[in-house]
Formats: sequence, structure tokens, C-alpha cells
Amino acid sequence: MSQFLNSVDLWLPGVIAMLVLVAISGFFSASETSLFSLSRDEVREFRMGNARERLVASLLRDPDRLLTAILFWNLLINLSYFAVSVVVSNRLLHAGQQLAAGAFGMLSLLAIIVAGEVIPKSLAVMIPRGLSRWVVYPLAIAVRLLDSVGPTFNRISRLARRTFWPHVKREPYLHADDLERAVDLSGQDEQVVHHERQILHNILDLSEIQVEEVMRPRGSYVTLEQGCTLADFGRETPPGDCVLLQEPDSENLEEMLPLVQIAHLPEDELLRKTEPVLYVPWTANLAYTLQLMMRKFSHVASVVNEFGENIGIVTYDDIMDSVIAPEPSRARRVLRREPVLEVAPGKYHVAGMTTLRYLARRLDLDFEPTGESQLTVAGLLHEEFERFPQIGDECVWEGFRFKVIDADRRGKLRAIVFRDPSGEGTER
Repeated sequence: MSQFLNSVDLWLPGVIAMLVLVAISGFFSASETSLFSLSRDEVREFRMGNARERLVASLLRDPDRLLTAILFWNLLINLSYFAVSVVVSNRLLHAGQQLAAGAFGMLSLLAIIVAGEVIPKSLAVMIPRGLSRWVVYPLAIAVRLLDSVGPTFNRISRLARRTFWPHVKREPYLHADDLERAVDLSGQDEQVVHHERQILHNILDLSEIQVEEVMRPRGSYVTLEQGCTLADFGRETPPGDCVLLQEPDSENLEEMLPLVQIAHLPEDELLRKTEPVLYVPWTANLAYTLQLMMRKFSHVASVVNEFGENIGIVTYDDIMDSVIAPEPSRARRVLRREPVLEVAPGKYHVAGMTTLRYLARRLDLDFEPTGESQLTVAGLLHEEFERFPQIGDECVWEGFRFKVIDADRRGKLRAIVFRDPSGEGTER
């Protein structure tokens, strides 16, 4: 032991360098855990916070870029750490201190595991919000430094893959139909309860349901011009959970203000808490829209038609309702009541914005919308009559007769639906 202490010039510089490196390694480990432990709601809150919090949200908008930078620098630091450890152990070995060299190597490995990984990650899991605010500035610099050499690494990676593994092919995707059959089979031996099986089916259906079928149509949400004040909201609580802000003299939605922010914000900070709105085409499916929302940490997407005009919005909660609810219904969310009411045995009052998918489920029909079919009861009636429906108009669809009982100029439409006694098909 005394011989080891007397040879301080052999190991002290290396130990100091290793302490610095293990501290940097711990920083990157804690940064990775703290930032990726933040929930979606916390990241959305950070987007409307101070400069540090907004920078955290900005880094998490591209998680692949952030994770690549963290792993790259952490790997570089750890390799440097072990290189210094080998040099110090080699010096002790040449000085005749074999026991000290072996013990130093083992302690070095233990130190990088405990101080560089276990302790930083454990602390980061406990206080992710506070820690992420403090690590964000150095982490942003590290990410920016890697950006300058990232394209070069990508080219080298592609060149190596094409040179040494030119025949590697991507594995084929498993189709949604195969997954649905697997879910059905798992339910036959009671491994999955009915409600869980229904949720799995709803998740798989996200790739088949168009966003137009779930969106809230124009007129069912509140829109104000950018630069509005608290007085513009009026005395009554607007419907829904958010207010959409649009450009002056334009119908393009630009930002969203959560209503929960209005209650406790001073006037001068009101519009600093807005979130940008995503844009998706009306033909996009819910799976793509949900993936885009999760990647961008956004709550609202503006649905546009082929002319780029806004025709409605879809929120994160709307898509979650389509997944979790046993019988998801866009009309129920917008109208805040049951869209299909059984007023007599076999007779139903149906709201015009009710989707045909939901109505078919209530009527116990085997119906699946196609790309050219109408999505709602109102759309079906417009197509059948080729004009605005009027009270008393009737048509038959899938063996059920539709009779319009309420129609006004604002688009309010209701029909009574009952089994057609004649048993005929769809007719005008």
C-alpha cells in the first residue's frame, strides 16, 4: 500500500482525468434518462414555458437526433475513460505493482458503472423535470456539434452497408389483418378479456379509419383571430378543450390555446402559451395522424381538403377516444349527447353527423366504409337526394329507411331510422 501511495506520480494524473470523464459520462446518462422520462403532457407544458423548457421541448421534437448525439458522446467519453484506465494500469504493472494494477482496473470498471450509469440514471428518474432544465444548454451544444459531422457519418454508414451487406433486405411488415386474426385467436382461449381485445382492435383500426371520419367539423369549435384578448372569449365557456387562433382575414388555423391556460394567466402572457397546429390531409388515416402528433408533441391537427382549405380539426383526445371507448363516436363528442337514440322498439333518432360506421354498429349491420362511400348520415342523405335534405324526405340504406325529421340552414339534421318493411335495398 505504501508503495502505491509513493508512486502517486504514476496514477494521480490519470485518476484526475478519469474523474472528469466519469462526471461527463454521468452527465450524458442523466440527460438521456431525464429528457426521455418526460411525459407527453410535460413536454407540451415545456413548449409554453421559459427559455430552458422551450429548448427541452425543441430537442425532443427530433428524438432520434437527440438520442444519437447522447449515445455518440457517451460512447466517446467511455472509450476515453477506459483508455486512460489501461494506461494507468500499464504504468503500475511496469512499476512492479501487479496487485495494484489489477485492483485499479477492477475499481475503474466499477466506478464507471456506478458513478457513470447507475447513480445518474437513478437521480434522473426521480427528478426528470428539474434535471432536464439544468442539462439542456450543454446538451444542446453537444447536439449541435454532432450535427456538423452527422452527414459524414451517415454517408460512411451507407457506403459500408452497400459494400459489405448489399443483399440485406428489409423484413416485410405484418399486415393489420394478420394482427386482428391473432387478437381474435388469443381471445378464444380467454387469454385476453373482452374489453382489452376491443381496444386492440380499435388500435389496429387506426390505420383504416380516415381522419375525416373522426374530425370535428367547422363550426363545432371556437376560432378567434391571432392577437385576441381575454374579452374576446366572452362570458360563457367555449365548447371543447381549446380555442383555435387563425390569421386575420383568413380561415387558416395557426395556433391553439388550451382552455386550462386561460383561467390563471395574466393578460400579457395569454398568447405566449399557444401551441402550433399541425396540418393533415382529409384522406390521412388516424395512425399517421397520431404518430405525427406524438412525434411533434402537438394536441390539435387541422384537417384540410384538396384545395388546402380547413374543413375541421382532430385532437389527440379525439383519437384516444377512438382507441379506448367501447363504442367511439365523433357525434357524441361534438354534440355532448348520444347521437343515436332508440325512441321506440326498432326506431332510432339519428343525428346527421353520426358516422355510418357507428350507426351500423348500433343497428348490428356488417358494414365497412370504402374509399368512395359516404362517411356520415348527412353525407348519405345529400348523395341520395342530390340536394339539401328537407323534412319528410325518405330513402333506404342497407335495409333501413331514413326519414328526415329536422333540417335547417345551419346544417342541423336529424332523421328517424327504422327497418324498411319492404326489405328493399338502397334507393332514392
